[in-house]
Amino acid sequence: MTRIPFVEARFFEPLNTIEVTRRFEEHLRKLREAKLSPEEQAKEDWQRAADTVTREDHARIRRRVNRIEQNRHRASGFSHLKTDDRKQIETLSGGVELRRIETETQADEIASALHTEMPWMAPATEHVWHAMRTQVRRGEPGFRLPPMLLVGPPGIGKSTWARRTSAALDVPLRTIDATVEQSSFSVGGVQRGWSSAHAGKPVATIIRHLVANPIIVLDEIEKATAAVSTRGERHSIADSLLPLLEPETSRRWECPFYQLRFDMRWIGWILTANSLDGVSEPLLSRLVTINLTELSTPALTAFSRQEGRRRGLSENSIEIITEVIEKSVDRKPALSLRSVIRMLERADRLENQPMLH
Repeated sequence: MTRIPFVEARFFEPLNTIEVTRRFEEHLRKLREAKLSPEEQAKEDWQRAADTVTREDHARIRRRVNRIEQNRHRASGFSHLKTDDRKQIETLSGGVELRRIETETQADEIASALHTEMPWMAPATEHVWHAMRTQVRRGEPGFRLPPMLLVGPPGIGKSTWARRTSAALDVPLRTIDATVEQSSFSVGGVQRGWSSAHAGKPVATIIRHLVANPIIVLDEIEKATAAVSTRGERHSIADSLLPLLEPETSRRWECPFYQLRFDMRWIGWILTANSLDGVSEPLLSRLVTINLTELSTPALTAFSRQEGRRRGLSENSIEIITEVIEKSVDRKPALSLRSVIRMLERADRLENQPMLH
């Protein structure tokens, strides 16, 4: 397991103020006792201690210990944060885990499993496969999925494939709906001082799971709208994304909320769109665009059989679902993967609901 630093900050062991105070007092006592006359040294220990370290000395020592604690606090780089936010950053003191592909054989097995489950997503699976093998050949410390844009008709399983991919890679997944007005803030976060201040979902996901290379899915990126502040400032999702998609700028990305720099370069970005209309050129230039086509009826029936067996459905339920799919060939609009999954979920509920007596 590889661990890497994630935040530019300094972490200190908790300061034992009682012990530090005691050591200061003991040091001062030894210095002064060395200068005592023979008569003073002959006094009782308690009396000699009271004479060598006075009340004023105790007060000065306490002030010095407080200054040390304050200086360590400032040197950490996150003293400006509230207590709860500081605790979140302190969880990063040991770094974060960087998941990796150990061998090319492992890469082949993951790609094969993804392709077997969703063969119509072959171009996307191939992109992941090559990225995994590249990481192994180069001996890189962790796996980074190059940013990709899945373009295809709705309901073919783009988001489902992303979930299956994150599970196969054993990394966390976070999905952001790009059609929501505040999606740009969901990516980058909102700076302190605003009533709605919060960290972006990507950095929050890494802090929560302590894994540096999660997969972040941005659904329907072509429908993203810009948010307008009360001062008339426009914030688009592309503005938030561009610095995070570039390895050089993302390795020291400054979070508006925490006001700290984080190493975000290992995130795997998967963007989805029904078409390229509305996707800005600067964003497209930083993504590998993968064009996908509609699902065929044989692909839908194969998926329903495989997924139904994975869910433990009876063969009778599976046959009924495949029959519905095959009889809907000429249906307009055509059945989508989303529709098939809903049928499988309903069959699962019916088979597992309690019997009424």
